Amino acid sequence: MRLSIRHETTYIYGTPAAWAIQTLRLAPRGYGGQSIGSWRVEVDRDCRVDQAWDAFGNILHSFTADGPLEKLSIVATGEVETNDTHGVVQDQVERFPEILFLRDTSLTEADDAIRALAEVSTARTTGDPIAMMHGFMNAIRDSTRFDTGATDVTTTARQALALGHGVCQDFAHIFIAGARHLGFPARYVSGYLYKEDAPELQEAGHGWAEAHLPDLGWVGFDPTNAVCPTEAYVRVAVGLDYLGAAPVRGSQHGGSDEKLSVQISVKDAGFGAR
Repeated sequence: MRLSIRHETTYIYGTPAAWAIQTLRLAPRGYGGQSIGSWRVEVDRDCRVDQAWDAFGNILHSFTADGPLEKLSIVATGEVETNDTHGVVQDQVERFPEILFLRDTSLTEADDAIRALAEVSTARTTGDPIAMMHGFMNAIRDSTRFDTGATDVTTTARQALALGHGVCQDFAHIFIAGARHLGFPARYVSGYLYKEDAPELQEAGHGWAEAHLPDLGWVGFDPTNAVCPTEAYVRVAVGLDYLGAAPVRGSQHGGSDEKLSVQISVKDAGFGAR
């Protein structure tokens, strides 16, 4: 399907900031599951936006905006054509061997509870990697409730599972921690999800995980919805955890009472599924 996306991030400062530095992972790359028709990243300030690639091959935009800043707005817009690969990441150039993605981070360290959930949910899969990952993904979905007010970007996989609720990044972090414990390299994916019943005014992008499986390579798993990514998913950036694939990260000098708002729309552009 052809999806039209608009992602607006706005900062409002109670007292003006002297300057702000931002790093953006807002531009998707093409691969076997998607092709990019057009894409723009714009800032409402007179500044230079540089484009580069980070260590994982994600498209990276960065800029410094001089103040005084009472407001700062970043808008990414474009169209992406997707097709259903049943979660398998095809024809994607990889910068690192998959073994790197066995490395834990502070957000994805497993504890006894995560290890137990991973082991119990895969005990009857007779060692089949796909069945193991589906079993674990479903177990996360069954044991964790989606709740937008329960966690933040610093919440760890251990904390989220103990709480029993969280947002998509928490579900993904639990999956990553457990998959790595089971010996499968795993990583975080940030992107967008087309929701037919709510295409406009989403307050956040979507996040899921990928595990590297024998004979298949990287395969996506979305424990929030207990599915492998379909043509409704747009894949943007990958990292060892959310912080490595976050759409927008930055800092400012001065300013107070910062307020952040995010508005995202993901619409079917009208061409329908291929």
